[in-house]
Amino acid sequence: MEIRLRLTQRRSAIGRHASQKKTLEALGIRRLHHSVIHKDTPQIRGMINRVSHLIQVERLDADSE
Repeated sequence: MEIRLRLTQRRSAIGRHASQKKTLEALGIRRLHHSVIHKDTPQIRGMINRVSHLIQVERLDADSE
């Protein structure tokens, strides 16, 4: 079973370091309350750790989609 994650931006990136802004951009998050879905991979987990204070992470199972 493939695990997917829903990432939602909850806090603004204004005034944050450029690396954090670029991480949000790489995740595909464009604005506040915007959600994207990604596969649960080590690369995505690393990006989540960098901006964990700005986003909310929800785990999606195959049943919930």
